Amino acid sequence: MSYMALYRKFRPREFQDVKGQDHIITALKNQVRTGRIGHAYLFTGTRGTGKTTVAKILARAVNCEHPLEDGSPCNDCPTCQHILDGSSLNVIEIDAASNNGVDNIRDIIEEVAYPPTEGKYKVYIIDEVHMLSQGAFNALLKTLEEPPSYVIFILATTEVQKVPITIISRCQRYDFHRISIDTIAGRMRELMDQEKVDIDDKALRYIAKCADGSMRDGLSILDECIAFYMDRHISYDDVLKILGAVDNEIFQKLLGEILAKKTIGAIETIEGVVNEGRELTQFVNDFVWYLRNLLLAKNMDHAEDLLEMSTENFEALKETAANIDDHILVRYIRILSDLSNEMKFSSQKRILLEVAVIRMCRPEMEEDLDSLVERISDLEKQVEEGVVLAPTESSPNQAQGESRPRSREIFKKQMIPDATPEEVKRLAHGWNGMVDRIPDSLMKNFMKQLLPTVSPDGKLELVVDPSDPSGSIVSSWIFDEPEKDDHQKKIQEIINDYAGANIELVFEKNESGRDNRDAYEDLISKFGSEHDIDINVEIDNPEEGGNE
Repeated sequence: MSYMALYRKFRPREFQDVKGQDHIITALKNQVRTGRIGHAYLFTGTRGTGKTTVAKILARAVNCEHPLEDGSPCNDCPTCQHILDGSSLNVIEIDAASNNGVDNIRDIIEEVAYPPTEGKYKVYIIDEVHMLSQGAFNALLKTLEEPPSYVIFILATTEVQKVPITIISRCQRYDFHRISIDTIAGRMRELMDQEKVDIDDKALRYIAKCADGSMRDGLSILDECIAFYMDRHISYDDVLKILGAVDNEIFQKLLGEILAKKTIGAIETIEGVVNEGRELTQFVNDFVWYLRNLLLAKNMDHAEDLLEMSTENFEALKETAANIDDHILVRYIRILSDLSNEMKFSSQKRILLEVAVIRMCRPEMEEDLDSLVERISDLEKQVEEGVVLAPTESSPNQAQGESRPRSREIFKKQMIPDATPEEVKRLAHGWNGMVDRIPDSLMKNFMKQLLPTVSPDGKLELVVDPSDPSGSIVSSWIFDEPEKDDHQKKIQEIINDYAGANIELVFEKNESGRDNRDAYEDLISKFGSEHDIDINVEIDNPEEGGNE
């Protein structure tokens, strides 16, 4: 006899052999055992979850001459044997994908008028029922609602949303779930022990993960691996090579290069993946899963069971996730998910992957919200850590433990240019105009007590008179209070924001004994003569309450 694929060779023949669908198997066994059998069933679920298999077991169970106590067929009586070898006229399988017309349904309607030649029931299994035309569904309605007592319809579909509600309402609906990784891996281990194939448990779990909840897909992949590594031990790395996949270490390395904005290093990693002959679509899909696991490990308290991995691998995953912001992971998953869809229809998969990685390394290339948030996060990190300055003679002698506030000052200073001497002169000349624009009324009154002039070395000198009642308050605020440094810095920020440049300030007290206005007029006159500027002096007059 020719070789038979694993999923056909080990197709379940009894209810108890069906894995991962206990909720359905229990209900069907109870119906068969008690004789409460429905006239129409609708089996829905993803591919490879057991819909057709369960339909065939049910067809044998309702016709079996010697059913078991739990409702399963004996598979030994003549009726069961005829159904198993496909020679029974009482179990009719129809592929709705190729028999989807009204005429095909009319043939069924004519056939149901004749009772079964053997057994109790005539069973119609219509696979991929959603492929029937609208006319075919309409023709089936009446017969499906009130079939003869000896007829059972079993409809199977992977896209139940395409089946008319009038059909669904006439059936008992059973939803087949995706089969868990543990269940698929356990079933494959049983079969490999029977087949005497030497394969690692880790390899079986990876195959089960790639099966995506489908037992049939998992067995098909396993068949491929056995054929490639015939009569030898099959390791986890062997399975990765067959599937064109890579280990998590590659994903961790690539993610680190992307986070560090090392575009060249990330492209070189992709080059290595391509040279190893890995399938790029599978690589992208696995990378998305890796990022998804990072996101879950960071945000869920008990994610270890959900991720189905060893404690060691989970701790390593959690450590990596702790250093990455959620919005960055979400952005990467969005980019790679879009890429996965594009790669299905592209002949230039490598170019698409490289462009996507460059976008991930350089968020400034995009204007969506996630990219903007990542760019802001990068700037915040630079502010926190400071910026690298050009080497100077004093750099080697600087203390390594310099405080972060100092780093922030260096960063801010680099961001704002130093004022030119002409800008300092213009600010001193238009001092009152600047003060009038200050929105904070308290700061405005304080800064009106400061009289500006320019020192010979180009600094802006702000003079306050402690002998004046208002000036005394300002003088104490600037020179005597514990927060005096913060107060001086606040004045500095106001002036810098107005000038758009960094202006070096010098705060002075008028200790000459002369009235502050007279001393200021002398300073201004001297300043004007030195710089050849005709200055009209405007000083607040407390007696008149205005400007002169």
